[in-house]
Amino acid sequence: MKGFDMPSFDIVSKVDMAEVDNAINNVVREVRQRYDFKDSATSLDRSDSIITLITEDDLKLSSLQDLLKQQMSKRGVALKSLSFEPPVKAGGDTLRQTVNVKQGVDATLSKDIIKTVKAKKLKVQMSIKGDEIRVTGKKRDDLQETISVIKAIELPIPLQYVNFRD
Repeated sequence: MKGFDMPSFDIVSKVDMAEVDNAINNVVREVRQRYDFKDSATSLDRSDSIITLITEDDLKLSSLQDLLKQQMSKRGVALKSLSFEPPVKAGGDTLRQTVNVKQGVDATLSKDIIKTVKAKKLKVQMSIKGDEIRVTGKKRDDLQETISVIKAIELPIPLQYVNFRD
């Protein structure tokens, strides 16, 4: 006997941290080889979802940011998932900048997404599960239409649609 399960999927915002590490390693390798970084106190480090950039001046910091963005793009990490904090003076004559790797859909954004979908009067139910949104509906077409509606919204983070169940 078949259960009463309705088609569903989850909306998530996840970043592959292995790819973030690969991008950071590529930047570190390139910094070591570049003449403009020769003998400079430049470093990149990641702890959990925070990347720390340290270098000597604004020009090097700007170059470091560009390198990081290029490598993240090459590795398939959406730049929308990176949040660059303002640089601050660190020890000696160095600048430190933290870059947050944003993961998950926060409650405010979840509510905005749900409100937008409800305004379209689609026949789906949406519920917030931590930093994810579960979408269920009677028909697969309703779910696909929901994805189209959400993709049309300009959002501050990249979203993925996972765990499709029929």
